[in-house]
Amino acid sequence: MKNLRFTALGFTLACSVLLINAPSLLAKEKTAQQKEVSRLEALAKFTKVISITEKYYVDEVTIQELIDKALKGMMSNLDAHSAYLTASDFDNLKVQTDGEFGGLGITVGMKDGALTVIAPIEGTPADKAGLKPGDIILKINDKSTLNMTIDEAVSIMRGKVGTPIDLTIVREGESKPIKVHIIRGIIKIESVYDKKIGNDILYIRITSFDKKVVKEVTKAIQNASWAKGIVIDLRNNPGGLLDQAVGTVDLFVDKGVIVSQKGRYKKDDKVYKASSSATISKKPLVVLVNGGSASASEIVSGALQDHKRAVLVGEKTFGKGSVQVILPVTKKEAIKLTIARYYLPSGRTIQAVGVTPDIKVLPGEVKTHKNEFMLKEADLKKHLKEELDKIDGKKKNTDKKEKNQKKKIITEDQLHKDLQLKEGVDIIKALIISKGAKE
Repeated sequence: MKNLRFTALGFTLACSVLLINAPSLLAKEKTAQQKEVSRLEALAKFTKVISITEKYYVDEVTIQELIDKALKGMMSNLDAHSAYLTASDFDNLKVQTDGEFGGLGITVGMKDGALTVIAPIEGTPADKAGLKPGDIILKINDKSTLNMTIDEAVSIMRGKVGTPIDLTIVREGESKPIKVHIIRGIIKIESVYDKKIGNDILYIRITSFDKKVVKEVTKAIQNASWAKGIVIDLRNNPGGLLDQAVGTVDLFVDKGVIVSQKGRYKKDDKVYKASSSATISKKPLVVLVNGGSASASEIVSGALQDHKRAVLVGEKTFGKGSVQVILPVTKKEAIKLTIARYYLPSGRTIQAVGVTPDIKVLPGEVKTHKNEFMLKEADLKKHLKEELDKIDGKKKNTDKKEKNQKKKIITEDQLHKDLQLKEGVDIIKALIISKGAKE
């Protein structure tokens, strides 16, 4: 009898649980059904609009053209970096990743809805024409960039080497738009080069993060055993490969998170950590950044800042901290889709925020008061020495050697023409003295 009571009680509890769960299960099923109905209705609406447009639009337009336009509009409205790539767009992207193409040599992005120059690539036609980070491109030739996607703009600007193009730009501080005439050239990028400042400072310039950056930076550091401090220049660096950004930080940081990415799905979440085996330098470090520093260069500068490994000098960076992947749709077409965002070791995001330097320094020249008489005297002595060398037959042999040496040295005059670099060098000198005092 007792067992019967327990059995009855158990049966009652089970029925209660079923009764309690039934409404929630029904509600979930109803919600799923409503979502499916809503999805089908939305697809039917899309098909109807396509059909009406194809039938009644003033100009004859094919269903393929309408679908392509619809896909482009959809992807561009998700965010500034997602895009639908037609066959020609996809081909252009492949050409760009090969590392050599005909174009201007600028990286562009969308900022507040405007097509904006992130940075001109050093030594390219755009750089020589005087384009600057933050310039807003209003027109490409006579075509307005309003409502134009990044990929459309890049496609128009890229072209046959030697052909001309006109950009109408809006620049902060200028009262009216400026027209810039540029001749397209072959874009080849020297991503890393190094120079010497004084007797004990190594200057490393990284123009973009291509597949050779970690190798080249490692080589520069290992060849400079004399260096007591390092300045890394990431100004106007538009970014590049994530693994190269992570590898660069790893050269200076021996443990902890470098960067993480978080997406909608757990499978897109990744954490990149430093390893002591990859670290090759503990020397004082200064990193130069500005509004043209974006993406991978923001990961490098932000991670080094969070680890208290470097002092950041310059201006606030661009703020491009999202992850895009290329997903093929057909054999010739694809979509470029944002799947995640980057987060720095402290957990802060880069996207639309950027990295704020520790010491803000605007670009410009160092104001100096020169003694004109002393300058003339020094110039005269130098000139007389050159004339003596000519008589002794030394000049021809030393010219080439001197030119090569000068290319690898940043002089005092060059420092005074670059206020941000001068400030960075002064900070490195202080850090070297501080480290020496501690030791």
